[in-house]
Amino acid sequence: MLEISGLTKRYGQDAPVLTGLDLTVEGNSIIAIVGASGAGKSTMLRCINRLVEPTSGSIRLNGHELVDLKGAELRRARRRIGMVFQGFNLIDRLTVMENVLAGRLGYVNLFQAVTRRYPASDIERAFQLMERVDIAHYANKRADELSGGERQRVGVVRALMQEPEVLLADEPTASLDPRTSEQIMMLLQSLASELSLPVLINIHNVGQAKTYTERIVGLRHGRMIFDGLPDDFTHDALEAVYGGIEASDESIAPAAKRQREVPHEPF
Repeated sequence: MLEISGLTKRYGQDAPVLTGLDLTVEGNSIIAIVGASGAGKSTMLRCINRLVEPTSGSIRLNGHELVDLKGAELRRARRRIGMVFQGFNLIDRLTVMENVLAGRLGYVNLFQAVTRRYPASDIERAFQLMERVDIAHYANKRADELSGGERQRVGVVRALMQEPEVLLADEPTASLDPRTSEQIMMLLQSLASELSLPVLINIHNVGQAKTYTERIVGLRHGRMIFDGLPDDFTHDALEAVYGGIEASDESIAPAAKRQREVPHEPF
């Protein structure tokens, strides 16, 4: 369970980026975080894994407070928080397998990390996960030879190699074409169920949020102004979250319509 209470983030004397956020995530919930650019979506996710330091508040993962951790304790806690990035964050010159195994860096000693000599159990697990997302045949291919969708699958598997207790995804489909972004969202949805893994997805595409997630949290100017079921995220809720900003058709169109237009392919 992830429990966020009174989370606030301020930079210097500027207005807070986040103000008093409260959020509880249980079980294999998949939650979309929506809002206009600058609403605080990415900051919220980065506070959870401490890439950004919260100004105040509490973040508890399965009963363990994360906000006050430092040094080795913080590094151990980060192993339990998987992160999928918009820009993939792969090392292009390394192979797919080497990038995937980077998810185990927090579990091996310095010699194993430098020489990339991972336990056989880690390699077996990597192959299992790569087969699950249909990239095992790219194991020895360099990351910079892959398409955007393939690179994001590598990023997902790398995060899962951490054996995380929660998975954060920061705009995981923003760099992908519509067809591939649908496939990545379906993948995250199915993995959350299969692995009983809570997933928080920062996403701009409201149609996909309503189709592939179980709950939508709307932020505006760093404050939570919506928290409910996708069916309850009506046009009025959209207006409240985005403040009258005219979203693109791609952002607000029902994803179900696009699904009928895009043939599904195996993950």
